[in-house]
Amino acid sequence: MIDFDLKGKVTVTCKDRFAPYLEQELLAMGFKPKAVFRTHIDLYASLNDCIDLNLHLRTASHVLYEIKSLYLHKADDVYRRIKALPWEDYLDKETYFSVVSHVDNETVDNPLFVNVRVKDAIVDRFREIFGSRPDTGASKDGAVIQLFWKDQQASLYLNTSGETLAKHGYRKIPGHAPMLEALASATVLASEWDGKSPFINPMCGAGTLAIEAALMATGRYPGLFRDHYAFMHIQGYEEAVYQKIREKMANKIREVPGLKIIASDISEQAVLFAKENAGIAGVEDLIDFEVCDFEETTVPENENGVVFFNPEYGERLGEEGGLGETYKRMGDFMKQKCAGYAGYIFTGNMVLAKKVGLRTSRRIEFYNGTIDCRLLKYELFKGSR
Repeated sequence: MIDFDLKGKVTVTCKDRFAPYLEQELLAMGFKPKAVFRTHIDLYASLNDCIDLNLHLRTASHVLYEIKSLYLHKADDVYRRIKALPWEDYLDKETYFSVVSHVDNETVDNPLFVNVRVKDAIVDRFREIFGSRPDTGASKDGAVIQLFWKDQQASLYLNTSGETLAKHGYRKIPGHAPMLEALASATVLASEWDGKSPFINPMCGAGTLAIEAALMATGRYPGLFRDHYAFMHIQGYEEAVYQKIREKMANKIREVPGLKIIASDISEQAVLFAKENAGIAGVEDLIDFEVCDFEETTVPENENGVVFFNPEYGERLGEEGGLGETYKRMGDFMKQKCAGYAGYIFTGNMVLAKKVGLRTSRRIEFYNGTIDCRLLKYELFKGSR
């Protein structure tokens, strides 16, 4: 049985370009990253630390605890090297488990073959020792074994998350072209919003940006909305430790007097969806929802908050249509009604972005799925600069 307090190499994965915001979260939690890459961060931590990370991280995808680093020269090595490991220390013979692999080796033309060989090796070891074998399958609702193999170097991990952490679990109605929750979190962190001044989100859609802002401001973490993780299926897991971390997390919720988060959309249905999602997240009372054209959105005067647009950006050629006029109106709205605020537009279309008519002070790189996007920042000065 593995000691959950034993520290080892932990890799926290994230979407490409999220790493600076993931690092910010890890530092705030008191972890010291060993190495930061575009899609993951390495650190030194225990499995109990992994429980903490799974419950708290907003911008992560998976938390992986390394079992062993291996040299694998060819496909034939996989079964032998994997079977030699003490799997009975990590998994119970009754445990259901799945295998995920990422392989870049010239002897392997089908990564699914590697998954099967890893499963066979583990199952055969259990059968030889206990005379019975664990069940396996593709769904990630039990233990999850993860293999990364590039050239001759491989790392084998316990994926302590299971299903991705990038979906935060409160959004039951996604709406039209929704923003992934982890992306919304990363862009709010990138906006450097202080969590106290107004956060204005015209064109709110399903409300993800406004909800993530409210969750951040009040110290509510994604673990509040999820009650199942892969770490629960690892030998040595103690339910009492998990419950204690959950309790501490619930006690971090704070009130922010005078907090103003305003979300508007011209679609009444979008606002209804956003309200329902906010209700599930426990922040509906913290957000003022408005059904109106974005130009009519309430913007508290004499404040220094954030105005954040996530408009459509004509993802396919020829879809831009009347969006050019919309982008121009967004620029006019920020210039005329949002003096003193920091303005942000998240877009995957830099041709349309030119129609805004304001000078950007920053262009922060993101991906929305596979679309190359920018979070554009505009300093909206009061009076003449």
